[in-house]
Amino acid sequence: MFVDRRDAGLRLGERLRGLQGTGDVVVLGLPRGGVPVAFQVARALGAPLDVIVVRKLGVPYQPELGFGAIGEGGVRVVNPDVVRLANITRDEMAEVERRERAELERRARRFRAGHEPVDLAGRTVIVVDDGIATGGTARAACQVARAHGPSRVVLAVPVGAPETIASLRRDADEVVCLDTPDHFYAIGSWYDDFTQASDEDVVECLRLAGGQGLSGDRSQ
Repeated sequence: MFVDRRDAGLRLGERLRGLQGTGDVVVLGLPRGGVPVAFQVARALGAPLDVIVVRKLGVPYQPELGFGAIGEGGVRVVNPDVVRLANITRDEMAEVERRERAELERRARRFRAGHEPVDLAGRTVIVVDDGIATGGTARAACQVARAHGPSRVVLAVPVGAPETIASLRRDADEVVCLDTPDHFYAIGSWYDDFTQASDEDVVECLRLAGGQGLSGDRSQ
């Protein structure tokens, strides 16, 4: 059990300390709940913190089934097998992407408050969330991060479903998960306090990260 996202981030940061000195590291939190965890990881590693804003592209008549994902900078990842099997037309794909792109850009502007995204090219990128159940968003985040040209993608989470964590090893160069319980239920079941994170929480984490430079001070 984790006390809260801060506790989870502190423990995850300890596990990831071996990445210090292995290259140019940047930590990316998945909004909203992954960002408070990522904040503590970035502090532990003395690394810059940013968000990775992604949107799944869902099949029109079955939106929970993703045929791809989009990210900032015009990044677009499409699974041609799903497109073919679901018989999605170009017009349908374009309409889904238009809608999701508008929402992605709105969220990115809200979270960053005018700041530019961190350049990922040639860097070790650590994608952090507060837990993984089905893995759809984490998979999309890894794919979108890789499209920005990092040297390595590491997915790091406090807790996850065993079979999902295993499957995500195809999308990241390394997957770090502190606990993979056999009887996995909702992510919140593994936290004493799983209060929903807000947009304001995300903005504050990024503000603190930028202002303090994340030197590794763990007093927050």
